[in-house]
Amino acid sequence: MSEQKTKYSGKKINVDWDGRLCIHIGECGYSQGDLFVGGRDPWCKPDLVSVDDVVDVVKRCPTGAITFESNDNSIVEVADTENTVNVSYQGPYFIRGDLEIEGASDDMPGVKYRAALCRCGASKNKPFCDNSHEKVGFKDYGAIGLKGEALAATGGKLSITQIKDGPLMLNGNIVLQAGSGRVAWRGKKVALCRCGASKNKPFCDGSHNAAGFKSDS
Repeated sequence: MSEQKTKYSGKKINVDWDGRLCIHIGECGYSQGDLFVGGRDPWCKPDLVSVDDVVDVVKRCPTGAITFESNDNSIVEVADTENTVNVSYQGPYFIRGDLEIEGASDDMPGVKYRAALCRCGASKNKPFCDNSHEKVGFKDYGAIGLKGEALAATGGKLSITQIKDGPLMLNGNIVLQAGSGRVAWRGKKVALCRCGASKNKPFCDGSHNAAGFKSDS
């Protein structure tokens, strides 16, 4: 296991934490109960709560940094029935669903279901968010003006590819949520800005060219 990953073992279920993906949103630490307690060693104790509680809290993690594995493989994570992209206030794209993310390592199982992807252009861990939006003063409230199209379904595989020095290209059934939480746009294909410069956020408008955005940084 990578030095950036930590396993917290339990009698029935284990919890893994991946520091490469964690941006400290706090859904785990603020959860009710004794599964995660800040300042305690170890921080996570799976045996102090029920297996159902472990699964519930782990699935709250919006980045895929926290995952679970039952010792008898009787419980596995399944994708949400709807592929959603929340365009967060001053922050990343929080994406949930049946995800296939280009550039994700094989040892990042959580991002098959939950991920936080950079939209400010400054992350050193692209396509994932590393909280660089806070350092560079990225400003966007997550409003969405367009409505998109009607969808016959909302689930299924969502493919996310990185256009070199350009946007994130999403293919599949997609629902975009504004930063306010409002369901705002639906469609099957969309190019989302990840340089931070688009005048039509969250959609790409070609501003990455003038901004000199480089996706390999």
